[in-house]
Amino acid sequence: MADVFVYDAVRTPFGKYGGALAGVRPDDLAAHIVRTLVGRSPDLDPARIDEVVLGNANGAGEDNRNVARMAGLLAGLPVTVPGTTVNRLCGSSLDATINAARQIALGEADVVVAGGVESMSRAPWVLPKPGRAFPAGNAELVSTTLGWRLVNPAMPAEWTVSLGEATEQLRERYDVSREDQDTFAVDSHRAAAAAWESGFYDDHVVVVPGTDLVRDESVRADTTLEKVAALKPVFRADGTVTAGNASPLNDGASAALLGSARSASLIGVEPLARVAGWGVAANEPQFFGYAPVEAANLALKRAGVGWGDVALVELNEAFAAQSLACVRAWDIDPGIVNVHGGAIALGHPLGASGTRILGTLARGLAASGQRWGVAAICIGVGQGLAVVLENTRSDSA
Repeated sequence: MADVFVYDAVRTPFGKYGGALAGVRPDDLAAHIVRTLVGRSPDLDPARIDEVVLGNANGAGEDNRNVARMAGLLAGLPVTVPGTTVNRLCGSSLDATINAARQIALGEADVVVAGGVESMSRAPWVLPKPGRAFPAGNAELVSTTLGWRLVNPAMPAEWTVSLGEATEQLRERYDVSREDQDTFAVDSHRAAAAAWESGFYDDHVVVVPGTDLVRDESVRADTTLEKVAALKPVFRADGTVTAGNASPLNDGASAALLGSARSASLIGVEPLARVAGWGVAANEPQFFGYAPVEAANLALKRAGVGWGDVALVELNEAFAAQSLACVRAWDIDPGIVNVHGGAIALGHPLGASGTRILGTLARGLAASGQRWGVAAICIGVGQGLAVVLENTRSDSA
């Protein structure tokens, strides 16, 4: 099979729920990031793009009707460039990357745009249709912003607990303390703030037209352990999961330009990294936060390397508790994880987070000169995804 490379990656700043990006439609966010990504490779004829593959978790509002196809059309790509949307909840854009990589590896494509988008602010309420005509009673609107909705009664109750309650159960199973969670969260904000101050994000975070947001809106550079420790638990009176040690609700889009080796001549730039392997795993839905453990182990096995070779890890921080459980299971140095901040600080617009961590990993490897990295993400309903990247510009590559 052909080698697959990441040639470029960009994203919007991630806005707070109801914040600076709340007025922008998700299909417009996606179109902007696709247009920007393609425009950064001036040698690339847009007609040579074989596919646009975007991830989207909710898809119940303005992101409906195949947002990848809509984004391509709104971005001004030729109508001959097809688009498909994938939904693996929080892992959707990393799944889009894997879908794109498979096409390239099999020789079906040379250049693919992979990414994702989510506007959690604009996710609509839905009203189920009644089972019979002319019902006399009231009906309840259901939010599509996050988590379970319109649950099938055949699902066991233990599977359908809230994401927060599931995390409380996970931290009990893996003995993750409140203090460790809060410390992890503060470190995420400090690392994100430091990365922004150092200029790490300057060349791959692009402002959305009509907005003035230039940095991720959820980053709190001045947070302290004392402030986070003072927050009350959200899901249990005696719990440990708070708004401070969990990722927020966000809006944003991200994308990566993937291609084969021969695509370099079409794109006009050298690749950032090679996609060396990927993996997917599943476990009990209520322990979704732990699923990246086996996904990453599988991806490394397929890449032919071990944890001892890995220099950088991008693990999407849905919650501090699940992140700590994964890092401990891998038995790796926590200092190589999310060195440029994680989702607790940067934000977690569901469909956009996968290519956010992929792009951060590729650029982190390029900046450090290290060879191997892992991007991993947990997914609601008990799944995990991971991708291994090799820095093609490393001296040891």
